[in-house]
Amino acid sequence: MRSQESAASELFEAVYPRLAGWCRRLVDDDGTAHEIASEAFTRLWARWTKVEEPTGFLYVTAANLVRDHWRKMERERRAMRRVRTEEAVKRQPESADPSVRMLVQSLPERLRDPALLYYYADLPVREVAALLGRNEGTVKADLHAARELLRAKLGGRHDRIS
Repeated sequence: MRSQESAASELFEAVYPRLAGWCRRLVDDDGTAHEIASEAFTRLWARWTKVEEPTGFLYVTAANLVRDHWRKMERERRAMRRVRTEEAVKRQPESADPSVRMLVQSLPERLRDPALLYYYADLPVREVAALLGRNEGTVKADLHAARELLRAKLGGRHDRIS
């Protein structure tokens, strides 16, 4: 048992700084990188007698944990975009024409979100693009497509949408 502990300790001293640094470059956060590297070592220690190549195991485990972190961050970004879009809808003036509001809400999500953020929340295209994780040109194209779709749905009943 003592030799296993000293081997684990030596491995930790030799590999941990490089593993944590590698994780840091992938997640761009010191705390998260250290958590991932530490968790990889914890998982290794739980399987210590069964793992033939501990360094490889550590890097593969850390890579999987980094991927999990990225997925979690993407879910959080999507949730924040939804919250911001919902806040923009809530802040729209009560006097807005309900038929127009319903038409905007009936747009496909890819067109509705930029339209709500741009027209109702009064955010510039640059901020809409950042919030939605899209290029500014894509947001402009989506706004154009949303206007065209609304224009087609409204027919001649309203003034020109610009």
